[in-house]
Amino acid sequence: MTDLNNAGSAGHFFAFRLFPGEDLLEGIRKAVRSEGLRAGFVAAAVGSLSRACLRYAGKPDGTILEGCFETVSLSGTVEEGGEHLHASLSDPEGSVVGGHVMEGCIVRTTMEIILGELSELRFSREHCPSSTYMELAVHRRTNEKGE
Repeated sequence: MTDLNNAGSAGHFFAFRLFPGEDLLEGIRKAVRSEGLRAGFVAAAVGSLSRACLRYAGKPDGTILEGCFETVSLSGTVEEGGEHLHASLSDPEGSVVGGHVMEGCIVRTTMEIILGELSELRFSREHCPSSTYMELAVHRRTNEKGE
């Protein structure tokens, strides 16, 4: 793995909105592809979900939640080859649940998202022998195409 420690970079941001009925992950993936993000991150997100699918810590599968949920936080890294996102959601009573974002999170009223990109870096997902998962690897970009 070619992971860099303390890799600094200039960056830029862009914003978009997802509409009722859209899948959160698919919407983010579409934005990442359309902007050609190589080293992206979620800078901010506010909105609501009518359905959430979160994988809780140490669990192999996602848990589906149905109802009205406010997005308290959404954070993580994104690039064309994948993403690693976590969310915290509150229900109508204010109880909060959080976990790894899985496919099947459906926007209820809106989802306003600001993505940032580190313009001098490139992310990839590489097998990590320690965790046994595909994990983030950070690389310096080496040419004008961002590769």
